Amino acid sequence: MLVIVLGGIWKLASAQDSAEEPEEKGTTAAVWSNEGKIPTEPYEVWLALGAFRFPLALTSIIVLWFTIERMVVLRHGRVIPNPFVKRFFEHLKSGNLEPRMAIKLCEDNGSPIALVLANGLRKWGKSSVEVEQAIIDGGERQVSQLRKHIRILNGAATIAPLLGLLGTVVGMIDSFNRISQSAAMGKSEALASGIGLSLLTTAAGLGIAIPSLIMYMYFTGRVDSLVIEMDGLAQDLVDIISAEGLSEQARAAAKANSAKAESRRAV
Repeated sequence: MLVIVLGGIWKLASAQDSAEEPEEKGTTAAVWSNEGKIPTEPYEVWLALGAFRFPLALTSIIVLWFTIERMVVLRHGRVIPNPFVKRFFEHLKSGNLEPRMAIKLCEDNGSPIALVLANGLRKWGKSSVEVEQAIIDGGERQVSQLRKHIRILNGAATIAPLLGLLGTVVGMIDSFNRISQSAAMGKSEALASGIGLSLLTTAAGLGIAIPSLIMYMYFTGRVDSLVIEMDGLAQDLVDIISAEGLSEQARAAAKANSAKAESRRAV
């Protein structure tokens, strides 16, 4: 089956650039008729790529689509909205929030950090180990959503050069077939389509793969930085609502009240 597919691609790529066919404007054969030069104009390059133009174009569209989608999803203001986080912890530390109210605020906000905090809030008053485990369970689900579709960019960075390599092989096969024909001996323009296809598909594949790999590395690093920041905020929540944290707050409040009472008696 693979041999049949490759054979079909080669036939499509070389069907329009036969030396015996007349050259017409807008055909692949006409692209290579300019003294055997490799085309540089975008439309001519598009025609010269032959059947490989479609998978390469599809790969580039996929890369562009998911790059834009991840840029929107991984915005800091969407993942960790600073105004909400700041107000939430201020009210939590001042004791103005009941567990149910705090959970409702996080669920209404709906941001990834809010949903992670909501998982910890459901263990309000439990040991720090239980609160941390609840946060970890919720955090794993949110991190998987943040990493979603990033692998597609890595896949495109792998597939695009392979498409270029396949085009190189098909182009060299076409060139060797033309060399084997006596009519093509000594005519560089007759070999241009095969050699040019090899170079163009390789360049197009690398042109897609390099940006894809760059964006994959960028988004991976961005997710890691967001996860580190979310982990710090989650640890702050554990220190506030866990049984150990509540006990520490109660002792601190008792000491503060005792100090106030002593200062009043001294007066």
